[in-house]
Amino acid sequence: MTPLPILVIKAHAAKRLKTGHPWIFSNELTRLPKELEPGQPVDIQNHRGEWIGRGYFNPRSLIAVRLLQRERIEINEDFLERKISGAQALRERWLGGEEAYRVVFGEADGLPGLIIDRYGPVWVAQFLTAGMDRLTEPVLRVLIKRFHPTAVVARNDTAGRVLEGLAQEKRLLYGELPSPLVIQKNGLSFEVDVWEGQKTGFFLDQSENYRCLEGMVRDARVLDAFCYTGVWGLHAARYGAREVIGLDSSEKAIDEAQGNAQRNGLASVCTFLQEDVFDGLHRLREAKERFDCIILDPPAFAKSRQKVKEATRGYKEINRLAMTLLSSGGILITCSCSHLVSPELFRETLVSAAADAKRSFYITAWRTQGRDHPIVLEIPETEYLKCAILQVK
Repeated sequence: MTPLPILVIKAHAAKRLKTGHPWIFSNELTRLPKELEPGQPVDIQNHRGEWIGRGYFNPRSLIAVRLLQRERIEINEDFLERKISGAQALRERWLGGEEAYRVVFGEADGLPGLIIDRYGPVWVAQFLTAGMDRLTEPVLRVLIKRFHPTAVVARNDTAGRVLEGLAQEKRLLYGELPSPLVIQKNGLSFEVDVWEGQKTGFFLDQSENYRCLEGMVRDARVLDAFCYTGVWGLHAARYGAREVIGLDSSEKAIDEAQGNAQRNGLASVCTFLQEDVFDGLHRLREAKERFDCIILDPPAFAKSRQKVKEATRGYKEINRLAMTLLSSGGILITCSCSHLVSPELFRETLVSAAADAKRSFYITAWRTQGRDHPIVLEIPETEYLKCAILQVK
């Protein structure tokens, strides 16, 4: 095995690494070797010369090193096959016969910078960092050899790749995409656009939360704000809602939502409208409309720390408006997928919104992402989705 460059961490960085966290920040290295290429594999030692682990380095990134291994094992195709196969085995144990789920969730599965989602026979990967981008070909070989997909797509169009010094791109790495690609989720059928859709084509992280609507919305009038392709609203219709109205600013998403309603025989119950959600909530309030259940599942409002205050104002406003639209005893399902907005801050925002709306609520459930997006105890960054289910007192 070829010796790797050795980087040394400062004494204060060792504590977090000892608990199992995989990140080393640039100011935690005794020297930032800018002569190394982005994504270069490296070994890490502490200030006493003791070996810590093996990972990859990027001088362009605030997170300068992401650890892959705590043992002296070569980072090669065999290593990747063990990691990916282990992650898949966990999903099979947790999710049973599901056909669409996240197979690899970056740091949570010991592969920082790598996302792999499965949509039946189609697998979609995101190589988010320079270190993982270098491993594209061995990852692809593992997927083909181990899982025999009909197609593998690289959705490398995330903004974070620019910070890593990488190009934003989308590539068909293998095979041919079926058209249309339709998955089953909780007894419903959905068309998935892995090429242009949000994230990798579907909001897989909410899969278990969608089922919470069962027993909650029978005969209810439901508003699905930020409905995207209608997944929340169609679940509400499946579980007995008498009327579902969905709002989204994207014409393409509304067209897909209407197509999904037709596909599931629920078009008579569901109406999807293209409209800015903030404007739509104001319009409905002025019209004195009332709903038995309102779902707020917006895109991430805070994509950087500088945007957290602005995002908090946005979350407060949409929740305040939604709270005024609820009927007596109504239910609000409100979400934030901004990992920079902590559960504590999100709850504080909801408290403030409720005070302004002059409504009081029970918390009937406080949920997070599904088990295919596992939360690791020692890596708090793996927890990002907040899903509060509130009922008017």
